[in-house]
Amino acid sequence: MRDTILLVDDEEGIRKVLGISLADQGFKVHTAGNGEDALRIFKAVSPQIVLTDIKMPDMDGIALLKQIKRENADTEVIMFTGHGDMELAIQSLKLDATDFVTKPIDDVILQIAIRRARERISMRCQIREYTEHLEKLVEEKARELIEAERMAAIGQTIAGLSHTIKNIAGGLRGGIFVLGQGIECDDKKYLQEGWEMIKGNVDKIRGLSLDLLNYGKYAEISCKSCDPNVPVTEAAAIMKPRTDENNIELTLDLSSDLMPFFFDPEAVQRCILNLWVNAIDACVEAQPSGNIQRLHIQTKKIDGWGCEYRVSDTGIGMDASTRNKIFQGFFSTKGTSGTGIGLMMTKKIVEQHDGEIEVHSDVGSGSTFIIRLPAKMD
Repeated sequence: MRDTILLVDDEEGIRKVLGISLADQGFKVHTAGNGEDALRIFKAVSPQIVLTDIKMPDMDGIALLKQIKRENADTEVIMFTGHGDMELAIQSLKLDATDFVTKPIDDVILQIAIRRARERISMRCQIREYTEHLEKLVEEKARELIEAERMAAIGQTIAGLSHTIKNIAGGLRGGIFVLGQGIECDDKKYLQEGWEMIKGNVDKIRGLSLDLLNYGKYAEISCKSCDPNVPVTEAAAIMKPRTDENNIELTLDLSSDLMPFFFDPEAVQRCILNLWVNAIDACVEAQPSGNIQRLHIQTKKIDGWGCEYRVSDTGIGMDASTRNKIFQGFFSTKGTSGTGIGLMMTKKIVEQHDGEIEVHSDVGSGSTFIIRLPAKMD
């Protein structure tokens, strides 16, 4: 009710005269003779402008101003003061009164004070409308940006997947050609080579399918309170036969200082398995050097995080160019034998936990992957 004014004064004559004057100016006027009545009327009609005397019995104008601002901080309150009440008038301004007008009240001065109050109301409405419009605009643009990023991510995924499938198809065609040559020439060597090429590419198709299924499986993580060492011990039981088969020394260093926190243990186990599989492949590739290869995983508590996982190997390592690309979709360090989904999925899972992942590696010096997860309590 923009044109409604509440007039509060314990002098009936002032209420009557000012009420008539304000009504003639187009305002709908409510009057009260004391602070208690003023608060009751204020709650009932919610005026945007209140005119009140500072000095009144029982509840004075300062107490009324405080209560009105508690009820609605946007209400504009103009104080009536006597010539000796300047200290109270200044105090009212500190309490966010719009203005004060000294008695006897001059109509022109009062009109100026009311106009200032209405200008403040109008400006506040404009700011609110502008803010709401800006919020809607930001929300709209954010939706557009998210959609654009989603489509770009889909495009990148399709492009990477297409490239991987193209490589597999090329390998199959090559295997079929060599197998055909073997059949045509009755050459067992060609037959064996062609058959191995075909088997290898069929295995890659199977691996790609499983990687894609796993990637989709962890589109959403399911967190629960868990000991952060559990995913490591379970992953170790899975990987131990493969490390033994490849003559790789596997060691665990699990911290006893870690406390349970909320994370997805199955998803984190998948991350560790992905890192271990890559580490084993790197160690196998480095084995012709004759050195014993080692795979080590460590868990520890560090400030600001729930757990830090370190997966280290003594494999062939990576150069800077490779390190910068390993988390990109469908990029593989294994040439045509890998799909590049494992590390992409690992990074995705870590980010879903609001964690971080990094890698340290040099050619010939092995690699260390570090995952840090925050200690969420629910």
